Amino acid sequence: MQIGNVTTPFGRRPMTLALVKGQLATANIKAGKSVDKWRVYRSACEARTVLGLRDRALAVLNALLTFYPEQELSEESNLVVFPSNAQLALRANGIAGTTLRENLALLVQTGLIQRNDSPNGKRYARKGNDGAIETAYGFSLAPLLARAEELAVLAHQVAEESRRLRVIKERITITRRDVRKLITAAVEEGAAGNWQAVEDALVSTIARLKPAKTILALEACLEELTLLREEAVNMLEIQLVSQKSDTNESGYRRHIQNSNTESLNELEPSSRNEQGEPSPVKPKSSGIPIKAFPLGMVLRACPQISDYAAGGAISHWRELMNAAVVVRSTLGVSPSAYQEACEAMGPENAAVAMACVLERAGHINSPGGYLRNLTRRTERGEFSLGPMLMALLRTQAEGVGRSA
Repeated sequence: MQIGNVTTPFGRRPMTLALVKGQLATANIKAGKSVDKWRVYRSACEARTVLGLRDRALAVLNALLTFYPEQELSEESNLVVFPSNAQLALRANGIAGTTLRENLALLVQTGLIQRNDSPNGKRYARKGNDGAIETAYGFSLAPLLARAEELAVLAHQVAEESRRLRVIKERITITRRDVRKLITAAVEEGAAGNWQAVEDALVSTIARLKPAKTILALEACLEELTLLREEAVNMLEIQLVSQKSDTNESGYRRHIQNSNTESLNELEPSSRNEQGEPSPVKPKSSGIPIKAFPLGMVLRACPQISDYAAGGAISHWRELMNAAVVVRSTLGVSPSAYQEACEAMGPENAAVAMACVLERAGHINSPGGYLRNLTRRTERGEFSLGPMLMALLRTQAEGVGRSA
């Protein structure tokens, strides 16, 4: 076998520590190890972006493998192939000599093949008396055998990342379509709400979507689009429930006016309130809960809330609500203000609002007054957490971009 020996390249090619490391690694191939050469080649093709390989380099590697006579790369066999440049160029789809040499150097640099140069730089094999190859000079395929498992793992990772990217792009397309059509339907049918703000946010997100190439950037855009869709659905649901409530109340009033009016007029008031003095009425919420947003999205928008949780981490809504109580006390928000927020928004969304207040605490003079204002706006149907979370998500993304 011609593996396991450290050899230096012929001529002006320099020797590097990376070449020494690669050659030493091939010396540790497990005895009797073998692998299908085309299976390893497919793994290298799938992982080409990670390895930094071009299509021409893969074509040259394919050509080199065709000069290895066996189907299996085996530790027990001679793994050195010795074709001339002319033969290699012919089997590599007739590429030019300069391109061939560049891609051979790239394959060596990425550690997929090794040079096993002869004293004069020629590629040849010397056979023994029995006709078997005794010594061969050319390119060793031992690194492919040594790195077979590593290349398979890299190929799997690339395939999984490609799948994730495809799924994210599909979800972005669907969510973007949903937001666009919900805005169109609301505007055309005259639904109440600040639809221009939703439209502006959609345009802004789409503008950031165009240059986004990585999974992290696309996931950030998907989160913003998801928040926009939740916001649009929430606004429409509030209006639909309000219309239904108005219809029911109108029918109820007509029913009272048209039934047993004489007996009502004969009743005598028994208290000052019944004699016409109005009793104080506490404003109540519309009864329409704000949509609960994904916990992971909330934690990305409001990372500071985790510092107030037991153990410094939040994995369930209950832990978020417990941390919000600690934040309430820390920021000096009164129990009554937080209780009113829970009644108007629901406990989960009140905790999210508390987390948002914590993120913006440096810009808020009175956290308790700010929360009461959000509560009143919620009771009037004028507030939703969506835009606030979107703004915080953008702030977090911009902070990561600056630090990078």
